[in-house]
Amino acid sequence: MDTILAICIGLALSATVGFRIFTPLLITGIFVHVDWLTLSEGFSWIGSTPAIVAFAAATLFEIAVNYIPAVGSFMKMISTPIAALAGILLTASFIGDMSPFLEWSIAIIGGGGVATVSHATITAVKGVSETALLSPAVSAAEDATATLVPILIFIVPFLAVLFLIGMAYMIFKLYRRFLYKPKTV
Repeated sequence: MDTILAICIGLALSATVGFRIFTPLLITGIFVHVDWLTLSEGFSWIGSTPAIVAFAAATLFEIAVNYIPAVGSFMKMISTPIAALAGILLTASFIGDMSPFLEWSIAIIGGGGVATVSHATITAVKGVSETALLSPAVSAAEDATATLVPILIFIVPFLAVLFLIGMAYMIFKLYRRFLYKPKTV
Protein backbone atom coordinates (compact mmCIF):
# COMPACT_ATOMS: atom_id res chain seq x y z
CA MET A 1 0.00 0.00 0.00
CA ASP A 2 2.89 2.34 0.77
CA THR A 3 4.31 1.86 -2.73
CA ILE A 4 0.97 2.66 -4.36
CA LEU A 5 0.59 5.79 -2.23
CA ALA A 6 4.18 6.83 -3.06
CA ILE A 7 3.40 6.42 -6.77
CA CYS A 8 0.21 8.48 -6.37
CA ILE A 9 2.12 11.21 -4.52
CA GLY A 10 4.75 11.30 -7.26
CA LEU A 11 2.12 11.43 -10.00
CA ALA A 12 0.08 14.11 -8.19
CA LEU A 13 3.18 16.26 -7.77
CA SER A 14 3.94 15.69 -11.44
CA ALA A 15 0.45 16.97 -12.26
CA THR A 16 1.12 20.16 -10.25
CA VAL A 17 4.16 20.73 -12.45
CA GLY A 18 1.64 21.57 -15.18
CA PHE A 19 0.65 24.67 -13.25
CA ARG A 20 4.15 25.86 -12.30
CA ILE A 21 7.21 23.77 -13.11
CA PHE A 22 9.51 24.83 -10.31
CA THR A 23 7.12 25.51 -7.43
CA PRO A 24 6.48 21.82 -6.61
CA LEU A 25 10.24 21.18 -6.82
CA LEU A 26 10.90 24.11 -4.47
CA ILE A 27 8.28 22.96 -1.95
CA THR A 28 9.58 19.38 -2.10
CA GLY A 29 13.12 20.68 -1.56
CA ILE A 30 12.06 22.73 1.46
CA PHE A 31 10.23 19.77 3.02
CA VAL A 32 13.32 17.59 2.49
CA HIS A 33 15.67 20.31 3.81
CA VAL A 34 13.80 20.62 7.11
CA ASP A 35 13.56 16.81 7.43
CA TRP A 36 9.77 16.65 7.11
CA LEU A 37 10.10 14.41 4.06
CA THR A 38 12.49 11.69 2.94
CA LEU A 39 12.93 10.94 -0.73
CA SER A 40 14.18 7.79 -2.39
CA GLU A 41 17.89 7.08 -2.36
CA GLY A 42 19.83 9.38 -4.66
CA PHE A 43 17.31 12.23 -4.60
CA SER A 44 18.24 13.95 -1.34
CA TRP A 45 20.04 16.63 -3.38
CA ILE A 46 16.59 18.14 -4.04
CA GLY A 47 16.69 19.40 -0.44
CA SER A 48 20.20 20.85 -0.65
CA THR A 49 20.70 24.58 -0.23
CA PRO A 50 22.00 25.13 -3.81
CA ALA A 51 19.02 23.24 -5.25
CA ILE A 52 16.55 25.22 -3.13
CA VAL A 53 18.17 28.51 -4.20
CA ALA A 54 18.01 27.45 -7.86
CA PHE A 55 14.39 26.29 -7.55
CA ALA A 56 13.45 29.54 -5.76
CA ALA A 57 15.05 31.72 -8.45
CA ALA A 58 13.39 29.69 -11.22
CA THR A 59 10.04 29.85 -9.39
CA LEU A 60 10.19 33.63 -9.04
CA PHE A 61 11.11 34.02 -12.70
CA GLU A 62 8.35 31.65 -13.80
CA ILE A 63 5.73 33.43 -11.70
CA ALA A 64 6.78 36.90 -12.90
CA VAL A 65 6.78 35.88 -16.55
CA ASN A 66 3.32 34.31 -16.32
CA TYR A 67 1.73 37.64 -15.40
CA ILE A 68 2.78 39.08 -18.76
CA PRO A 69 0.11 37.49 -20.99
CA ALA A 70 1.86 36.98 -24.34
CA VAL A 71 5.20 36.12 -22.76
CA GLY A 72 3.54 33.73 -20.29
CA SER A 73 1.81 31.77 -23.04
CA PHE A 74 4.99 31.63 -25.10
CA MET A 75 6.96 30.38 -22.10
CA LYS A 76 4.28 27.77 -21.37
CA MET A 77 4.60 26.42 -24.91
CA ILE A 78 8.38 26.11 -24.90
CA SER A 79 8.57 24.76 -21.35
CA THR A 80 6.61 21.55 -22.00
CA PRO A 81 9.77 19.37 -22.21
CA ILE A 82 11.02 20.88 -18.93
CA ALA A 83 7.67 20.07 -17.31
CA ALA A 84 7.98 16.46 -18.48
CA LEU A 85 11.48 16.21 -17.00
CA ALA A 86 10.32 17.74 -13.70
CA GLY A 87 7.43 15.25 -13.61
CA ILE A 88 9.81 12.36 -14.17
CA LEU A 89 12.13 13.64 -11.44
CA LEU A 90 9.36 14.12 -8.89
CA THR A 91 7.77 10.74 -9.53
CA ALA A 92 11.10 8.90 -9.43
CA SER A 93 12.08 10.65 -6.19
CA PHE A 94 9.14 9.05 -4.36
CA ILE A 95 9.28 5.48 -5.69
CA GLY A 96 12.55 3.81 -4.86
CA ASP A 97 11.58 0.46 -3.35
CA MET A 98 11.22 -1.45 -6.61
CA SER A 99 13.31 -2.61 -9.52
CA PRO A 100 15.01 0.26 -11.37
CA PHE A 101 13.31 -0.75 -14.62
CA LEU A 102 9.85 -0.54 -13.06
CA GLU A 103 10.70 2.64 -11.13
CA TRP A 104 11.94 4.51 -14.19
CA SER A 105 9.16 3.14 -16.40
CA ILE A 106 6.57 4.53 -14.00
CA ALA A 107 8.50 7.78 -13.66
CA ILE A 108 8.95 8.32 -17.39
CA ILE A 109 5.58 7.11 -18.62
CA GLY A 110 3.47 8.10 -15.61
CA GLY A 111 5.25 11.14 -14.19
CA GLY A 112 6.40 12.54 -17.51
CA GLY A 113 3.05 11.79 -19.12
CA VAL A 114 0.97 13.30 -16.33
CA ALA A 115 3.16 16.41 -16.23
CA THR A 116 2.97 16.82 -20.00
CA VAL A 117 -0.82 16.38 -20.19
CA SER A 118 -1.34 18.70 -17.22
CA HIS A 119 1.02 21.29 -18.68
CA ALA A 120 -0.57 21.09 -22.15
CA THR A 121 -4.04 21.49 -20.65
CA ILE A 122 -3.00 24.51 -18.62
CA THR A 123 -1.27 25.98 -21.70
CA ALA A 124 -4.53 25.66 -23.65
CA VAL A 125 -6.49 27.27 -20.82
CA LYS A 126 -3.90 30.04 -20.63
CA GLY A 127 -4.32 30.72 -24.37
CA VAL A 128 -8.10 30.94 -24.03
CA SER A 129 -7.82 33.12 -20.92
CA GLU A 130 -5.78 35.70 -22.81
CA THR A 131 -8.54 36.19 -25.36
CA ALA A 132 -11.03 36.64 -22.52
CA LEU A 133 -8.65 38.99 -20.62
CA LEU A 134 -8.59 36.59 -17.68
CA SER A 135 -4.89 35.81 -17.81
CA PRO A 136 -3.98 37.40 -14.43
CA ALA A 137 -6.78 35.47 -12.70
CA VAL A 138 -5.68 32.21 -14.33
CA SER A 139 -2.06 32.92 -13.33
CA ALA A 140 -3.12 33.51 -9.72
CA ALA A 141 -5.07 30.23 -9.74
CA GLU A 142 -2.03 28.44 -11.17
CA ASP A 143 0.18 29.90 -8.43
CA ALA A 144 -2.25 28.88 -5.70
CA THR A 145 -2.64 25.34 -7.05
CA ALA A 146 1.09 24.80 -7.57
CA THR A 147 1.78 26.01 -4.02
CA LEU A 148 -1.09 24.65 -1.94
CA VAL A 149 -1.55 21.21 -3.49
CA PRO A 150 2.02 19.97 -2.83
CA ILE A 151 1.87 21.27 0.75
CA LEU A 152 -1.48 19.59 1.35
CA ILE A 153 -0.24 16.34 -0.24
CA PHE A 154 2.76 16.29 2.08
CA ILE A 155 0.55 16.94 5.12
CA VAL A 156 -2.24 14.51 4.11
CA PRO A 157 -0.78 12.08 1.54
CA PHE A 158 -4.15 10.52 0.64
CA LEU A 159 -5.09 13.86 -0.97
CA ALA A 160 -2.74 12.87 -3.80
CA VAL A 161 -5.27 10.25 -4.91
CA LEU A 162 -8.14 12.77 -4.80
CA PHE A 163 -6.09 15.35 -6.68
CA LEU A 164 -5.26 12.84 -9.43
CA ILE A 165 -8.93 11.93 -9.79
CA GLY A 166 -9.89 15.62 -9.89
CA MET A 167 -7.23 16.42 -12.49
CA ALA A 168 -8.33 13.49 -14.68
CA TYR A 169 -11.93 14.68 -14.47
CA MET A 170 -10.98 18.29 -15.28
CA ILE A 171 -8.86 17.26 -18.27
CA PHE A 172 -11.64 14.98 -19.53
CA LYS A 173 -14.22 17.80 -19.26
CA LEU A 174 -11.92 20.28 -21.02
CA TYR A 175 -11.21 17.76 -23.74
CA ARG A 176 -14.92 17.12 -24.29
CA ARG A 177 -15.72 20.80 -24.32
CA PHE A 178 -12.94 22.23 -26.47
CA LEU A 179 -11.19 19.50 -28.41
CA TYR A 180 -13.61 16.67 -29.05
CA LYS A 181 -15.72 17.30 -32.11
CA PRO A 182 -18.17 14.46 -32.79
CA LYS A 183 -18.47 13.54 -36.43
CA THR A 184 -21.75 14.55 -37.95
CA VAL A 185 -23.21 12.57 -40.81
